[in-house]
Amino acid sequence: MTDTPSPSPGLLSRLSENDRQRLGEALRRLLAQGSILGLEPSQTDLYHWSHQNRDWLDEMAGLFDLKLHWDHQDRVVQAVPQSAAFLLKVNLRTTLVLLTLWYEFDTAVRDRGETPPVRITAQQLNDSLTAKFEPLKKHLPSAAQLRDILALAQRKNLVRYTPDPAFEQTRIEILPTLKRVIPFQDLAEWNRNAERYLAGIDSTDGEAATNPPPTGEETDSSEEQP
Repeated sequence: MTDTPSPSPGLLSRLSENDRQRLGEALRRLLAQGSILGLEPSQTDLYHWSHQNRDWLDEMAGLFDLKLHWDHQDRVVQAVPQSAAFLLKVNLRTTLVLLTLWYEFDTAVRDRGETPPVRITAQQLNDSLTAKFEPLKKHLPSAAQLRDILALAQRKNLVRYTPDPAFEQTRIEILPTLKRVIPFQDLAEWNRNAERYLAGIDSTDGEAATNPPPTGEETDSSEEQP
């Protein structure tokens, strides 16, 4: 009778069961949402575990070609893609909204000295979007489309918001994670990118690529009907 060989120890066998579960939870959240926000009550424990075991998390994220950005002051660990595999393809409407959110965050912090998160209303966002991209008005989102775009941004830990019954009064918190997702060096670089979209007004097909958090999700790149 031949003895059945016992299974060899797993590669993570030196981690406790609790640590393996935490490591899996952290990686799933980074892949699905792009970051772990330690100031969110539901993520506080996971953030502290991640910070205490950052070598493990850095190494595992590296296997996915993700670089982790650690900001202990703001209790954030964010995954930044180092290749195109995890970049999200979004349509032009979504790109214009993300660019406008970046602008509002940057000017609030740089010019007015506000401390993140930066807070604006949906009406202020829509007014800023219209002012900056008026020549592209047929590509700007309707109220329903803006809700969907903000919901996507919230799933990727770029904003926090709860829709108000009067949607224009909805308060939006723009999180610092947006600045690493769209890593412009300064406002001049923002202007160059905005001008690129405005210059392509006659040839745009409604699709654009940006550098959001790592995810396999894609939004519909076709032109939606208002």
